[in-house]
Amino acid sequence: MNVLIIGASRGLGLELTRQYLADGARVFATARSEDGLKLLRSEGARVLKLDVTDATSASGLAWQIDGEIFDTVVVNAGVYGPRTNGLETPTEADFDQVMRTNVLGPMRVIPQLVDALADGARLGVISSRMGSMGLRANGSGWLYRASKAAVNSVLKDASFALAGKAICVALHPGWVRTDMGGSDADLDVNDSARDLRRTLAALTPADNGAFLNHDGQPLAW
Repeated sequence: MNVLIIGASRGLGLELTRQYLADGARVFATARSEDGLKLLRSEGARVLKLDVTDATSASGLAWQIDGEIFDTVVVNAGVYGPRTNGLETPTEADFDQVMRTNVLGPMRVIPQLVDALADGARLGVISSRMGSMGLRANGSGWLYRASKAAVNSVLKDASFALAGKAICVALHPGWVRTDMGGSDADLDVNDSARDLRRTLAALTPADNGAFLNHDGQPLAW
């Protein structure tokens, strides 16, 4: 199996890379920094330098994967931004960083992948239930929430464009103990990655365009 992980140098992306490699998959993994690429190379991944916030870097992804066909793609690159609890206006710099990474990044990357998707490929974009309108119970982290609501829209549109070619889903990884999730999170990164892999593997065409929990349960938009 050929797998591509976008944003793989730490946390969930790194664990997904390790688990797919352990299962014998041929894994391509991206990172922005030389240190990240070195780490991924040491794990056995084929590495690609990619910064989804940089237009030139993102536009070069297609030629880096030219001739490859992927069965599974996970778009994982993301940032949280300022940790707010109320109506605290973000700075322009924070807004640009979060939206460029979490929304513009997938909008740049996904079109570059179209010709590299196997028929019936699984394309998962790591989102968050914090982006859900129906499940929302508070307004903390409203910039991050806005970015994840927006990337859900991006994924939904991609599912229409790629219908019949790939199964596209938005995935909530859970509240995971990573640099982003923090030490108080309730889910170990190993368990989250394992669940996401199982969920991706079990997808059927009927799931195209769905918003799913890490364990495969549907989530309200």
